[in-house]
Amino acid sequence: MVVVLDRVEEMRRIDKGDALGLCIKTPEYCRDAVQRARQVNIPKELKVSEKVLIHYGKPRHIIVAGMGGSAIVGEMLHDWLMEELPIPIEVCRDYLLPAYAGEDTLVFAVSYSGNTEETLSAFIDAIKRKCMVASITSGGHLLSFSQRLQIPHVTVPSGFAPRVAVPYIFFPLPVLMEKMGVRLEVEDEMEEVARVLQELNEEVTPQVPTAENPSKKLALELRKTIPVVYGFRQFKAIARRLKCQFNENSKIPGVFDAFPELNHNEIVGWEAPEALTERFSVVLIRDRDEPPEIGHRIEATKTLALQKAHKVLEIRARGNRALAKMFSVMYIGDLASIYLAILLGVDPTPVPIIDKLKAEMGRRLNTAERLTSELQKVTRK
Repeated sequence: MVVVLDRVEEMRRIDKGDALGLCIKTPEYCRDAVQRARQVNIPKELKVSEKVLIHYGKPRHIIVAGMGGSAIVGEMLHDWLMEELPIPIEVCRDYLLPAYAGEDTLVFAVSYSGNTEETLSAFIDAIKRKCMVASITSGGHLLSFSQRLQIPHVTVPSGFAPRVAVPYIFFPLPVLMEKMGVRLEVEDEMEEVARVLQELNEEVTPQVPTAENPSKKLALELRKTIPVVYGFRQFKAIARRLKCQFNENSKIPGVFDAFPELNHNEIVGWEAPEALTERFSVVLIRDRDEPPEIGHRIEATKTLALQKAHKVLEIRARGNRALAKMFSVMYIGDLASIYLAILLGVDPTPVPIIDKLKAEMGRRLNTAERLTSELQKVTRK
């Protein structure tokens, strides 16, 4: 079964949804997402109803409302800008926004499908509170609600699994922030992402043999074990992303955590009997420019705690600036999760248990009708 990774046609037979073909287009998606966001106009004010007038300007707080991959892009935005941006960024994974959200809060409602009930609920909550609202979606109710109310929105291509669309729902965030007066000056940094990922394609695409392919090699090393992904600072959300990719693509459990916090709790778990710990392979995210205190912690953790793991592996970030490094690690890990699925004989694309849960929740809550009714109340003249 191991040799399947060097047989492109055999991989295609297993990968019925063409997860590999879509993933290797990530550099194109990055550039297209930026262009789509640049075409969006932000009004100075928007009259939703007689009682709701939204004023758009420079925000004092930023909230990204989303679930799954749509929430992870908010965490990535936070991790990327945490050392530079004096405006707090929070992710809302719930039906309601935090209490402080108000007229000086920028709320990004992010749902690839446009039908994520938690995000739709938070979107309506943001309008009630007169927050500066913008949406990012491929369609569904979020698009129709945004068009109806003339809320600024970025429409991204439909037809992907939501996790494939992360570049499409991430890159509009900084572009729209700049349109609202948040000075980031990150155009060159965003362009570096696409360039670094294009260069990585020479190493990680299906045609590159396993012996020379870091993503295929990582998949082989992880076979028959549970991955534990450890990151730090700008790689905290990336660690979560990789864990989720192993869940959704490879259809296996996974764990993630971040330095230095994991040295104050999770590290103790490695004192468990080897019969337990040998089931786990640790993936450490590394950066040639990692702070000395973090580098020493990682090395000490390898020496003191991880010796009973099945394996300890590393993904080395590529690029010169933070965003390119983040996306390079994500890209190597994304492809590794797809290659691992293929090694396990599993089509990476379908997630039937999530689809069934969404359908059941929609049936029980009458989501579409309930949220449409809520919107009508807010917009009633």
